[in-house]
Amino acid sequence: MKHKTNSESYIFDIRTIKDHRGSLSVLEETMDIPMEIKRMFFMHHVVSDRGGHAHIETDQVVIAMSGEFKISLFDGKEKKEYMMNDCTKGLYVPKLSFVDLYDFSADAVCLILANTHYDEKDYLRNMPDYMKYLETHAYGN
Repeated sequence: MKHKTNSESYIFDIRTIKDHRGSLSVLEETMDIPMEIKRMFFMHHVVSDRGGHAHIETDQVVIAMSGEFKISLFDGKEKKEYMMNDCTKGLYVPKLSFVDLYDFSADAVCLILANTHYDEKDYLRNMPDYMKYLETHAYGN
C-alpha cells in the first residue's frame, strides 16, 4: 500500500459565484475534489479538541463553514498545521493522516466530506496504534 504523505494534503479554492444577492459556493465530487462523497458530517458548539485519530481508507475534505479552528496533520514523519477560517477554502486530507482539530472559536462549524461510509474498523484511534500500522503496512510493505 502506498502511503500518502502530508505533501499530498492541500488547501484549494471552492468555486464561488457572487452577485448582488450574495455568494453561492459549489463543490462537485470528482470535479472539484479528487474523490467521491459518500458521507458528510459537521461539528458545531465544540468545547474541546476533536480528532485524535487517522483513517486507514478514508480521504476527507475539511471546510470551516463558520468561525475558525486549527487542524494538524501528521503523516508519521512530518506535521503540518492549517488555520481554517474561510468557507471558500477546503483542505484535502488523504487517508492515513493523523488528524487533530483544536482552538475552535465559539461560532465554529466544521464540515467534513468523506469518500467512505462510517466503519469503526477504518479508525486508528491513538498514536501508538497509528505508528504501528504505518510500520507494518504503509512504508514499503
